[in-house]
Amino acid sequence: MGTFATVLAKSRIPTPKERFRADVAGDIENVGGVLKITRIEVVYTLSLPPDKRREAEEAFDGYLPFCPAAQSVIGCIKLEHRLEMQDLAG
Repeated sequence: MGTFATVLAKSRIPTPKERFRADVAGDIENVGGVLKITRIEVVYTLSLPPDKRREAEEAFDGYLPFCPAAQSVIGCIKLEHRLEMQDLAG
């Protein structure tokens, strides 16, 4: 969440807690007799002005290579992520 928020900040998209959250779920499976995390899904919800949607999409498309947590597990855990945007009431 922090890396994505940092990239959003570069596009002047604020991420206070009332506008930005991440819901995380995953799967744990028995793999050869050992419980193993096999999938993590992250759904970001971001409230923002409609005219900032493009910048938010670009930030989302580019943050993952800089995320230490994601880079630590990519290759051994299936990582799924998506961005849900809501128009900020203005």
